[in-house]
Amino acid sequence: MWGVERACVRVTTTTPRIPRGGSKARRATSRATMEASLGKQPSADVLKMWQDAEAVAFDVDSTVCVDEGIDELGAFLGAGERVEAITKRAMEGGMDFAEALQLRLEAMAVTTDSLAAFVSKHPPRYSNGIKELVDALRASGKEVFLVSGGFRQMVHPVGAGLGIPVDNIHANTITFNEDGSLKGFDPNEFPSKSGGKANAVKHIKATRGFKTMVMVGDGATDLEARVAGGADIVVGYGGAQRRAKVEAEADWFVTDLSVLAKALQ
Repeated sequence: MWGVERACVRVTTTTPRIPRGGSKARRATSRATMEASLGKQPSADVLKMWQDAEAVAFDVDSTVCVDEGIDELGAFLGAGERVEAITKRAMEGGMDFAEALQLRLEAMAVTTDSLAAFVSKHPPRYSNGIKELVDALRASGKEVFLVSGGFRQMVHPVGAGLGIPVDNIHANTITFNEDGSLKGFDPNEFPSKSGGKANAVKHIKATRGFKTMVMVGDGATDLEARVAGGADIVVGYGGAQRRAKVEAEADWFVTDLSVLAKALQ
């Protein structure tokens, strides 16, 4: 049938042999895979700090939102590759932040009209679980802040969608000339320079009277917030961008924001 000659064939069925230690090796591999997906686990002290902290500050790009807002703006304005390359260097700690900010603005040549067009066509794309996490933090009596290297013109709508007031937001401000062309950025904003997130968190603690505060973010600039008088711990987030430096140096590293919400219970 089907042009194949029939023949008597002796078929021997055997059960594959599992090498000695094979089951143990498989369990170890499975455990390593699970641990990698969970991220770096917190110590008892770190977990207690998360639960007892009076305030939590979030980075916005690739943390509260799934994308890098400045990169998206760059792509919208036809300068995507150049802007992304600068962002990557800055996030990995390879470039002074003020320099990176200026270079990206110059590459985009953003105007008041083009920025308004971008904001209207690109509503915030929130990370899974962030709204629930913010609600859980508020329910546990914690104040929530946004501390971002992005631009206020783009970050304020993100905060509005989460019920975070403008007074609880620190970000950069693009400045324009009277004709709407790019002038630069406001150097008085904390995030406009290297170490800016640390200074923002220190300012929040000093002016609001918080004794304990946590920073949550995906980049090297978020790690900088962990200084004397600044963030007591840094929780690294890798759900959008998993950066080796952050995973290694953060006090706790997660890829799922629901883990943080559950840890409050």
